[in-house]
Amino acid sequence: MSTTTTSPGHRPRRPATPRSHPKLTSRLSEQFRELRLPMFREHFESLAERAAKEPLSPMKYLSELTDLECQARRESRIARLMHQSRLPASKTWHNFQWTRLPLAVSRQMESLRDGSFLDRRENLLLFGKPGSGKSHCLCALGEQLVHQGRSILFTTCSLLVQELLLAKRDLRLAKAIKRLLRFDGLIIDDLGYVQQSREEMEVLFTLLAERYERGSVMLTSNLPFSKWEQIFKDAMTTAAAIDRLVHHSVILELNVPSYRLENAKKPDTSQATKPAQSATKQVAKTSPES
Repeated sequence: MSTTTTSPGHRPRRPATPRSHPKLTSRLSEQFRELRLPMFREHFESLAERAAKEPLSPMKYLSELTDLECQARRESRIARLMHQSRLPASKTWHNFQWTRLPLAVSRQMESLRDGSFLDRRENLLLFGKPGSGKSHCLCALGEQLVHQGRSILFTTCSLLVQELLLAKRDLRLAKAIKRLLRFDGLIIDDLGYVQQSREEMEVLFTLLAERYERGSVMLTSNLPFSKWEQIFKDAMTTAAAIDRLVHHSVILELNVPSYRLENAKKPDTSQATKPAQSATKQVAKTSPES
């Protein structure tokens, strides 16, 4: 067997960077455009050069290109889901004061972040006084679920029933409800906060009945179940609505003081510091060193 010897000081040559093939490059670029692979189109040349220098195996080269494409698609999907969710941008998981809630509630919310309750079609019902943080709590959870690729829709109860009433008037209520059934989670905020008419509650009940065991409902209410007859107007409809919501559900009570009321009671130190700052500036202006 012959062996290859190298003279002292001789270094093995690195693999040469592949020569540019304009026709092939142009053809691949157009094919990636046709296949809708923008990350392949953007990075295949630079990664090919890197593959020749390091070198990368063909499988590793293809894997890195595919990773870039998958990541871009995940980010695009999440951005699209976040836009269609209608979630308030200001109510996120990270700016909610979880320490205000009872420990058991905050731990339960943490456990819901994995989204498995959506797979089980379970509902999430949050009760509490106005200002207790119910809406922010659900919006924060909704944001986390969207980042996992879940489809969530946020709406207030008042807006939802108005949209359903318009659909009913135009003879497209079934189509509107079918569209809402496509979401993994439907957040209904402030159920019972504004008194609705019987006709409004009828379309809401229709939605809840159609969604029962087909998709999760996440709602907030400042009224306990004992007062829900004020919402649905009669005992039979109330019982039927509660039965569908409570079956397969997680029920949490936010027995905490109003966040807005607590903030209103805090002394405003910003105004108190302004005269001191003005006095400091005035002294600086009249100082002999200025």
